[in-house]
Amino acid sequence: MEITPELYKDMTDGSAPKSKSYINIPLAFLIGGGICLIGEILLNLFEYFGLEQEEAGSWTSVILVFTSALLTGLGWYEKIARHAGAGTLVPITGFANGVTAPAIEARTEGWILGVGAKIFTIAGPVILYGTAASVVYGIFLQIFKFFMK
Repeated sequence: MEITPELYKDMTDGSAPKSKSYINIPLAFLIGGGICLIGEILLNLFEYFGLEQEEAGSWTSVILVFTSALLTGLGWYEKIARHAGAGTLVPITGFANGVTAPAIEARTEGWILGVGAKIFTIAGPVILYGTAASVVYGIFLQIFKFFMK
């Protein structure tokens, strides 16, 4: 039996779960906004209690990453993400989940070949291409500055 692109599309459309966009989109917006709101509240609290903005931002990031990793370890992040979808991909919490989840799944394979090898399977490409892009952008910026003198 030859599977044509049209037949394949029909097969995947028939087996894919139907999405309720009218519920999922607002829920993703609310959950993602809620995560950002929590970050802003933490930032403002730290600044209120006397920390400089940079230090307050660092502590806020640490708390958000720790909370995301903890929720991933407890299995709650996946439950939230099931309902919130892209709303849980707010960069810092989504990245923490992306590092933590593969490490937890691979823990039975040991610390080196399991956790150590799998921890960056999702985050690795983000780190690689983010670093490479920043180098390229930096080179372009320096060239631009050189010619704008």
